Parts: sequence; structure tokens; C-alpha cells
Amino acid sequence: MLDHIFLTVSDLDRSIAFYSSALAPLGIVNRLDYDGKDGPPGHPDLKGFGANGRMFFWLQLGSVDSSSAHVGFVANSREMVDATYAAAMAAGATDNGAPSARLHYDPRYYAANVFDPDGYSLEFVYKSWQHNE
Repeated sequence: MLDHIFLTVSDLDRSIAFYSSALAPLGIVNRLDYDGKDGPPGHPDLKGFGANGRMFFWLQLGSVDSSSAHVGFVANSREMVDATYAAAMAAGATDNGAPSARLHYDPRYYAANVFDPDGYSLEFVYKSWQHNE
């Protein structure tokens, strides 16, 4: 299980606005700014996102290599996938696969895919078998 991930972005303000809107339907609505000077030498400033008392998705300013990461976010229903996809598109995402079953994985794998403003591949996914259904 992952605890957190850092994603390097080219424009923090733009990315904070994008992720604040795009992730809200997933319940990822908590924000935290971490000042790197409070950490060990060389620690970056971070802009965090989380839910339920956990901060797990962090942005840092720097050089972007959008081919270096694909981030999949858990949705609790198909409707949540649909809402998150719509929110991401409204916030400036580029479509990379509208919400639907991903039959090449499993007929119960329902997802939507977008590219964020820096071109990172994001997936909003509902796997019914992981939700006791």
C-alpha cells in the first residue's frame, strides 16, 4: 500500500486549482502546504491533497516529465468516476478515455482517463470487487 506520492509540476498555482477541482468528487478535499525548510536539507516545498485525516498526494515545483508517472485514484462508485471525470474536464484536463468499463482488464473495472495540465496520465477507477460487491 502506498502512503504518498510526489508529482513534479511546472506551475503550482495552476496545478493546485486543477487538482482542487478535479479531486473534489472523490472526497479529496483537504489541502496542506509544507514548507521545505521545515524538513531535512534540500527538502522541497510541497502542496498536499488528502482526505480522512491523511495527506497522500503532493505537488512540487520543477521540471516535468509527464511520461514518468500514471496516477490512479480510487473511486467508490461508477457515479463517482463520472463526476470526477466531468470535474477534471471542466478544470482543464484533456480527455484520454471517457468513463466506461475497461473490458481489457475486467468487466467490473470502470474508469475514466485524462491528462492533467502538465500532461500526466490520471485515472479515476472503480473496481467493484474491491468494494465488497
